[in-house]
Amino acid sequence: MKFIHVTDTHIVPPGEKLYGLDPAERLRLCIADINRNHPDAAFAIFTGDLAHRGEPAAYGVLRERLAELRLPCHLLLGNHDDRANFLAAFPASPVDEAGFVQFAFDTEVGRFVCLDTNEPKVAWGACCETRVGWLQRTLDAAGERPVYLFQHHPPFPVGIKRMDEISLLRPEAYTRVVAGRRNIRHMFFGHLHRPIGGSWRGIPVTTMRATCHQVALDLVVEGRVPGSHEPPAYAVVLADHDQTVVHFHDFLDETATFFL
Repeated sequence: MKFIHVTDTHIVPPGEKLYGLDPAERLRLCIADINRNHPDAAFAIFTGDLAHRGEPAAYGVLRERLAELRLPCHLLLGNHDDRANFLAAFPASPVDEAGFVQFAFDTEVGRFVCLDTNEPKVAWGACCETRVGWLQRTLDAAGERPVYLFQHHPPFPVGIKRMDEISLLRPEAYTRVVAGRRNIRHMFFGHLHRPIGGSWRGIPVTTMRATCHQVALDLVVEGRVPGSHEPPAYAVVLADHDQTVVHFHDFLDETATFFL
């Protein structure tokens, strides 16, 4: 099964730019590339920071851009999002019994579990007692089926100092629920605006660059987020019962291609 992972679109209201870039235009180009090259994908998942400041006007722009996507899509929230404004713009988005934008759905390769780590008006992520309870019940209900996890904030440090300060805050309860489950095949997240892969507690993990601005690879600077204008990307994921393969695609790259 093929699906698309997109993250950190950071849409702003019409007429605005962000760090000298137009996030809506970047997303338009991203969606056009997906439509052109991957119309056979089952769906796309967007792992948060959909809007940069969470304004209703920004979600209106996002809704217009997503209407161009020829695939079903699933939307998660990040720290830059506003839950109420998002749900006003996307009222059909699934929520749990407590109103968090988190949900699970089954596919031919396993259960996809999407977690809401948004904590209003702060940059770090949260997985409170209510969300931990939902996550445990959802994972328990999956039984032995393969599980793929999606969320905005990573539950572990990656070495970029300021980003590590605003990852998932106090992840101990989350870790107790997730760690040790041998059926979790992969964790996908956003927030870091960098192509990163590895493993955590035995779980393979990946994230990638955003569709707009990026975080520079700087493991020294403290107290500030190092920014860059590296190329934007999305991921093409090929999943089956034996393996999960993640391809990162710089959709604005115009490097010449040829047969070797």
